[in-house]
Amino acid sequence: MNPVERLMAATADDMARVNELILARAHSHVDMVPELARYLIDSGGKRLRPMLTVAAAILFGRGTGNEVNFAAAVEFMHNATLLHDDVVDESDMRRGKPAARMVWGNKASILVGDFLLGQAFMMMVETGDIRSLGVLSAASAVMAEGEVFQLAKTGDLQTSSEDYAEVIRAKTAVLFEAACEVGAISGGADEAGCKALALYGLELGNAFQLVDDALDYGGQSGTLGKNVGDDLREGKMTLPVILALQSASDSERAIIANALGNAEASDLEVHQVVAIFTRYDTLKRTFSKAQEHAAAAVAALNGLPDSEMKSILIDVVEHSVSRAS
Repeated sequence: MNPVERLMAATADDMARVNELILARAHSHVDMVPELARYLIDSGGKRLRPMLTVAAAILFGRGTGNEVNFAAAVEFMHNATLLHDDVVDESDMRRGKPAARMVWGNKASILVGDFLLGQAFMMMVETGDIRSLGVLSAASAVMAEGEVFQLAKTGDLQTSSEDYAEVIRAKTAVLFEAACEVGAISGGADEAGCKALALYGLELGNAFQLVDDALDYGGQSGTLGKNVGDDLREGKMTLPVILALQSASDSERAIIANALGNAEASDLEVHQVVAIFTRYDTLKRTFSKAQEHAAAAVAALNGLPDSEMKSILIDVVEHSVSRAS
């Protein structure tokens, strides 16, 4: 088994309860709500974030049962952002099939996303754990800020590497951080243990998003595949673009600028941009940055006692960054 499969096996019992809760809380007397929610929930995601919540609780071994509610809430928060993001990005596909907005429309996608967020907070409140509620509430606000910041930077050729780091921290890494932290809290971790798992989640989330951004252009080798270049056509200022703009000649910058944010950019134009990335090793440099964050995630667990779950969590980090190879 690969590390994610090992994580699935190690959390299977608790995740069965999480999945049962997810399906129950996606129910509504308004037929469109469960139809759309189930369409996304059942679309093949690995549910890595809720598995990390459960894994963190298992790691410390004194679970209260609250981790099940928090894991389900984390998954609802994640799926709500996917529904909203697809509307903002005007995405046609999600996880290999038509995005929900292509089936039910933008308005329904936004409203069902709001429904999922409402259900997430209801599940949090039901635990009576104010500390964890605060962690996840804060994460929700930061994620929204991150999406707005990314929107503000769309197509902005002056976007810096620091701006990009803030975008991925807010829109992606913060939910990983919160998922791991509330799992640790639910598992009875002391303050040092909670901080260790929070840092682990944050750095794993940063590495995960960096790899995703490299994969949009075919991975570190720049080998183009299906739907490659969506970020470019949407005008997203990801690290490969930012690094290329910093090194490129005026003519190369013009090629990038012409394709950036152009929904009708041809495959040839995307190929030309990826060729520039290859010339300046921007995909490899993005992957190297992901490895730095991955190393920090592993280091965050150094002070914890050795265990099978700790080993799995370390291997999950390495597996996540290996996707860009």
